[in-house]
Amino acid sequence: MTDELRVVCWNVEHNGRGRSGSDDHRDLARDILSTIEPHIVLRQELTGAWDRGKADLYAEANRLGGLVPFMPAPREGRSKNPVGVMVDPTMFFVDGYFEHDLPWKPICNPRVRLKGCSKALDLASAHLCHFDPDMRATEARRLTTLADSGRSALVGMDANSYPHTDLESVALPDWEKVEDRVHFQHRTIERDGRRVSDTRPDEILSGGNPVFTDLGLHAGTALGQPGALAATASLKRTDQGPAQRIDRMYCTPDLAPALLAFDVLATDEVREVSDHALLVARFDLDVLRQVLTPAR
Repeated sequence: MTDELRVVCWNVEHNGRGRSGSDDHRDLARDILSTIEPHIVLRQELTGAWDRGKADLYAEANRLGGLVPFMPAPREGRSKNPVGVMVDPTMFFVDGYFEHDLPWKPICNPRVRLKGCSKALDLASAHLCHFDPDMRATEARRLTTLADSGRSALVGMDANSYPHTDLESVALPDWEKVEDRVHFQHRTIERDGRRVSDTRPDEILSGGNPVFTDLGLHAGTALGQPGALAATASLKRTDQGPAQRIDRMYCTPDLAPALLAFDVLATDEVREVSDHALLVARFDLDVLRQVLTPAR
């Protein structure tokens, strides 16, 4: 499988520790990821991974074959569930590392270069704010800067918001039937005098004159893979309406032709570990090399 690049994006609920701290699924989460043999891991909810010299972060990276891990330090008074990125050093050079400091949760942004290629690739893991639609819009706009000046970028996130197109396989929530009224406040915005599902981050990232391509949507339409549009969360709760496609991956349009497949994994093992499905994007390495080796 050396002719493909495998990228995973996964919000592992409280880093496999469970919300009460009584369930420990960290080993199972690492086992699931290791079977995919990913070259890039875009992680959300690395809860506790900074403790004890970032022991959990390195344990996961080592279990996945010695990946190089990155994560922002937790900030006092902010989210305790940071994001992270892990990269295969046999395939990439690391050219830089950036943290986009935002009010709730920083964005983790290593800049790498596929070996043998001259153009850098910005990677980012994000977990948009769960309680503030306006902050989510700001976070999405910040992510667009990764594509500035013709740069190539690949982003994975828990968007805590919804796709904006009418091509989805899952209908948006009927908010009259959602029992959790706090969730209603967190996930809706006002438009034309009424409250509707928050789709602004997706509109900012991949709407008209798009900065990014939504990989799930691209696979579900252009590649004829309807499973790529499957719901991702919540895999457990029922009081917030039906599961939705809130976990998404995006790339700059130059990378999209290299996409081979996009899978949404919600197996029994995945559900045991997390309330979010696991996303897997597979890219043609030869096409990626052509894109990341621009003509002089």
